[in-house]
Amino acid sequence: MGQYFLRRLLIAVPSIIGISIVLFTVLALAPGDPFAELAANPNVPPEVAAGLRAQFGLDDPVHKRYFHWVASMLQGNWGFSFASRVDVDTLILQRLPVTLLIIGSSQILALMIALPVGVYAATRPYSIFDQIASTIAMAGFALPTFFTGILLILILSIQLDWLPFVYRADISSTGWRWWWDHLKQAIMPVAVLGLFQGAAWTRYVRSSVLDVIRLDYVTTARAKGLAEGVVVVKHVVRNALIPVVTLVMLQLPAVFGGAIVTEQIFRVPGIGSLLISAILANDTPVIMAVVFVLSILVILCNLVADILYGWLDPRISYR
Repeated sequence: MGQYFLRRLLIAVPSIIGISIVLFTVLALAPGDPFAELAANPNVPPEVAAGLRAQFGLDDPVHKRYFHWVASMLQGNWGFSFASRVDVDTLILQRLPVTLLIIGSSQILALMIALPVGVYAATRPYSIFDQIASTIAMAGFALPTFFTGILLILILSIQLDWLPFVYRADISSTGWRWWWDHLKQAIMPVAVLGLFQGAAWTRYVRSSVLDVIRLDYVTTARAKGLAEGVVVVKHVVRNALIPVVTLVMLQLPAVFGGAIVTEQIFRVPGIGSLLISAILANDTPVIMAVVFVLSILVILCNLVADILYGWLDPRISYR
């Protein structure tokens, strides 16, 4: 198991290097200058602007800037934000926990919806429950997150005044009230992402369970007199989850993309809103660091999927 994990980590290294090269090259060759405003300011002497460009290496060749960036990243220096005037790693560490909390909670909600609904619908195909679940799943998957987010704001915040529609990080309350306020403001962003993913995963789970439940070994398990619940849970669901895990991990970039949109709608101070602000301000160091961190998170989640394959299917060896 340890050797398998180490081998998968080593395989991920070329992917990380390739992502860093493509990311840095695209952003380095993109139009725009982070010091354009500074250069246009008549109060800033030209020699000061030139000195700042030289300090940050903006006039160096792309390959030299790339190796300098990699060396700085390995030393823990992720750059300096031109817009916020603080270190990039400080900005990311401030925003990343909020994003991971929202995304993690939404994925748990999606699994809590998709697994029971998809399995139950597959065990009773074309029943009334199956038809209703499939219709709702199709509608939930078809509606974009920005539409459902605005709809929830109109209903739960403006009309009913139950939940706040702006996520605040500076809540002044203490004790249980502090936890309750954080829970209330996280309900809508988590629901928007969770319901969208849950609708998509429900269809995948149903389709995968339908494929497995018709196989011969399932019929044999029933012929042995095993209870239907044991057959479904022990022999059907576990094997049906293998393609579902693959699809879930392949959808992770879309999950992070949806989180960026959702954070903008609810003003969540997460990594997505930081990325949008950096793009609007042409803050290249922040853009590179945020996208690179999100890419690493996707690679790590795919590593988790590889490990889950061996647990779900004993035929898959870790050798």
